[in-house]
Amino acid sequence: MTRTIGWRTAALALTVALTSLAAPAAAHVSVDSTSSERGGYGMITFRVPNESDTSATTKVAISIPTDTPLASVSVQSKPGWKVSTTTSKLPKPVKAGELELTKAVTEVSWTATGDGIPVAGFDTFAISGGPLPDAEELVLPATQMYADGTVVEWNTVQTGDVEPEHPAPMLTLTESTGGGHHGPEAKATEHSATETDNDDSGPDPIALIALGLAAVALVLSVKKNRTRA
Repeated sequence: MTRTIGWRTAALALTVALTSLAAPAAAHVSVDSTSSERGGYGMITFRVPNESDTSATTKVAISIPTDTPLASVSVQSKPGWKVSTTTSKLPKPVKAGELELTKAVTEVSWTATGDGIPVAGFDTFAISGGPLPDAEELVLPATQMYADGTVVEWNTVQTGDVEPEHPAPMLTLTESTGGGHHGPEAKATEHSATETDNDDSGPDPIALIALGLAAVALVLSVKKNRTRA
């Protein structure tokens, strides 16, 4: 009986650890850029996962706040998606680089003309723009719409250590080096939902520790059983 319990305990611990290691981290809309230098220009890419178990994502909209507008915005065209931009009058003039803006692009959207982003899939959407504001970060809220009518607003700014349920995509900006881009970049490269999902989050450290402890428990159990035999 003791041998059986030992084996079962070690096996259960190993199974739990492996399951934790394989489980993906909570997905959300994220943003990255080829250049995040203040005052510069860069291609800003949004990674949009489909979190629904039953419905495809059919529209993605990105808001550009009126207090940190971009003087120049060009949008990635993608097969299977219709691109749309909204230009609005700003509440008050805003300085962007050497320009003073009274109106700017405030929303960019992609609407699926085909199947959209399938269940368990993801896609990337990009704009090229600048000059990036003289700030620590650029918050770019996103709206994700599903075929079943569900709408998810990724617009909550994290203020503490705990990440909100629907965090707004946030691009951290770096100090200007004087050598950044000073004009729009080339047209954004197209991406497809069939690309390999290269999630840079890596394995969960807790799962790795659990896996190591489970392995040790299994070895000790085997040695103990051999000794008794």
